[in-house]
Parts: sequence; structure tokens; C-alpha cells
Amino acid sequence: MSGKADFSDLLPRVISAIVMLALGAGSLWVGGDVFALVLIIAAGLMGWEMSRMHCVNHLVPMVFGLLIAAVTLCFMFLPLPWVVATAVIAAGAALVGHQKRPVAVLLMGIVIVLACTAFQVLRVGNAGFVMTLWLVLVVVATDIGGYFAGKLIGGPKIWARISPKKTWSGTLGGWVLAALVGLAFYANGVGSVQIVVFSVLVSMASQAADMAESAIKRRAGVKDSSNLIPGHGGLLDRFDGWLGAGLLVAVLRLVGAV
Repeated sequence: MSGKADFSDLLPRVISAIVMLALGAGSLWVGGDVFALVLIIAAGLMGWEMSRMHCVNHLVPMVFGLLIAAVTLCFMFLPLPWVVATAVIAAGAALVGHQKRPVAVLLMGIVIVLACTAFQVLRVGNAGFVMTLWLVLVVVATDIGGYFAGKLIGGPKIWARISPKKTWSGTLGGWVLAALVGLAFYANGVGSVQIVVFSVLVSMASQAADMAESAIKRRAGVKDSSNLIPGHGGLLDRFDGWLGAGLLVAVLRLVGAV
């Protein structure tokens, strides 16, 4: 057991989380173009954050963020020529416009676009609202379980050099709460018992993406991707796990597993 748990950051985290929950839940419920618009805006802002960590020029991140939003929009709604054209322009901006680790910027841009598109496809497909809600709640449960287990139990760090606050107890706490979410959906007639296993896999993907973003920030020499969200940092700080979860579910759906 660790010393006295520090919950000094809990209030701003909760307030910000309530605002994000209201926006996210409302757009998820409405679906369609509204949900897609929220994802496109989020993609652009995450692209801007990734760019500003690797570029001293203030204009390049804004341009790159707009390009990531444009590529995401094209992936969702426009034919292949538009997708190719915007993707090539964004790739060029990543490789030419960034002094530090342009390949990392490009790869993260690809992840952002694909993950946000995967959420939109999941929402409008046969799975619809229920399966998208499952994915969202699993990621939220992973964060909540990890936060409280890590604060209350503490213990050995996973990778202290990259993410000094991440503990094995928090990791396991995230898996357990994610599994309970899957169990609750199964108990209410959603999917087979495999949804519990998939919930843990999504939790793992979410945590892996979180660690990857921490490594990116560490190498870029920044604490947070931005200060857009009080108590949470930037959108990448808050939604990095969602990117990993979105990519995993896209693969699972591609092979017909979910």
C-alpha cells in the first residue's frame, strides 16, 4: 500500500469529464453527421497537438490539424480520389514541415484518421449505438479503474522512465473494470460471453496507446500535448486510449469477430 493518495487533481478532472461526457454522449446518441462532425473536429485538434509537439513554427500545426480533419472527412464521406489527394498532402506536410521526428508525426496522423473513422463506421453500421456505447464505456472504465487502483494501491511502476504514474495495480484495475462493463452488456443480451474477453482486449489496446503517447511526449520534451482540457491536458492526453481501442475494434470487425 502506498502513502496517502493524492486526489488534488480530481475536481478539475471530474468537471472536464462531465462536459466531455455530455458532448460525447449527446453526439453519440444523435449519430449521423453530428457524431461524424465531432470526430472530425477531434481528429483535427489531435493532429494540431501532435504537430505542435514537433514543430517550432506556429503556423504548421494549424495547417497540419486542418489537413488531418480534411483527410478524416474524406475517409468518411468522399470517394477514393479525394482520400488519396488529401492524404498525400497531409503526408507531405508531416514529412516536410516538422523539424523533430516527422515520421512519428506522420504515423500518429494515420492512427488518428483511421481510429476516428473506425468510430464513425462502427456507429453507422449494423452494430450501431449499442456497440459504440460499449466501446466508449470500456475505455472510460479502463481510465477510471486505472486511476483509482493506481492512486489507492500504488505499487511497482510499469515503465517509470516513460510514464512515472502508471502502475501495475492501475493496469489491472483497468482490466477488471473493463471486464465488468463487458459482463454487464452480456447480462443484458448484447453479444456472446466473448464480449467480456473483447472488453479486456480493448482495455489493453487503450492502455498501450496511452503508453505510446506518453513515450511520444517524453521524447518531445513536453508534459501535456496541450492545455485544452483542464485537469486532463490535451485531447491526445485524454483520448489516446480511444485511438488504440478504435484501431483494435476496426481490426476485430474486419475479421468478423465483433
